[in-house]
Amino acid sequence: MINSKLHGIIDYLVVIFLWASPTLFGLPETAALFTYILGGIHLALTIFTANETGLIKVIPFSLHGWIEFVVSLALVGVAFYLNSIEGELARNFYLGFAAAVFVTWLLTRYSPKTA
Repeated sequence: MINSKLHGIIDYLVVIFLWASPTLFGLPETAALFTYILGGIHLALTIFTANETGLIKVIPFSLHGWIEFVVSLALVGVAFYLNSIEGELARNFYLGFAAAVFVTWLLTRYSPKTA
């Protein structure tokens, strides 16, 4: 299982990944813009999460988890929308990213361990 501290570190790395991805993968214009915006939103969520790596602790870590779960599902829709306007590269990027967010959600312990 991924604990809250490790999850927070992963979140900051995800922001860097998102902001680098348009250049690294040559994402088309709309997909690139969406990716930069998503990185900013993810940074805000990470900063405002009440865990060891959050800077302004107002969002409970359990809510952070539910937000990521919903985002992982929504990204599948984004993938197919971007496919319709920009093609397979954008679709495949977002399907892969959706899967990564979902797997991270599955592996993270969002509530404190109980006896």
